[in-house]
Amino acid sequence: MPPEMNSLKKDVFYRMLDMAGRAFIVARYSENVMIGNRGFTEEEKKDGIVLVFNKSMNFSWDDVGITSSLVFGTSPQKCFIPADDIVAIYSPELNSQFITPFQVPKVAPEGKDTVVTEPAREEKTGSNVVKVDFRRKRTPGRKEPAPPR
Repeated sequence: MPPEMNSLKKDVFYRMLDMAGRAFIVARYSENVMIGNRGFTEEEKKDGIVLVFNKSMNFSWDDVGITSSLVFGTSPQKCFIPADDIVAIYSPELNSQFITPFQVPKVAPEGKDTVVTEPAREEKTGSNVVKVDFRRKRTPGRKEPAPPR
């Protein structure tokens, strides 16, 4: 995935975290994703895993991904999620989501050193545009001004 896309993912994540206090990520199953000794369930291997981050957590997002200790049940697990394996970032509080297309490696023919990628799924959608709303959450009862015309 281009480095610009991973930089955009990081920016969207931190903006949602700043505005809502927490942000959710969806990580696809990959050998590069480490979820402590818990690992992925069979369902998560197909659908991905949803992880919640909040402002009070101790985590870091560097050029390659997120490193954190996440709690599953009562058991903390050392985790690493490569930015390339993050397929969505969302915030229910902001009613916003950022979804990226992702590629899964296709087995290279024997004797070949290259890895070919292809889209994981092909879904029919009406548009390829993802709307991300960075406005702050409205206070109930407060009217927002009408947009200028």
